[in-house]
Amino acid sequence: MIGAIAGDVIGSVYEGARPMPKTFPLLSTGSRFTDDSVLTVAIASPILHGGDYGTALNAEARTYPYAGYGSAFLDLTPKDDDVPYNSYGNAAGMRVSAAGRALNDLDRVPAEA
Repeated sequence: MIGAIAGDVIGSVYEGARPMPKTFPLLSTGSRFTDDSVLTVAIASPILHGGDYGTALNAEARTYPYAGYGSAFLDLTPKDDDVPYNSYGNAAGMRVSAAGRALNDLDRVPAEA
């Protein structure tokens, strides 16, 4: 999970850059956490402390409203709905690291992920 968040911060200044540079500093003045870090932490909260994933995701998104969410996600957060919002589908892979880190049950990890 720490690696996922570090990668998010390091890569934040290069998001959307084409072509991606082959050498680059790990941190620069524009480096910051993004929606991926915020929502990774949101996923970790119910795993570690109990609760509902949707509630945790909405709460964290409201706490950090300018982290770079997609417009479809932002349209959903104020409504507290648990409905699909036509995501590009790449977010789950970036935010699932909490399940592997927080759980000590190999049968439970795939279900939570």
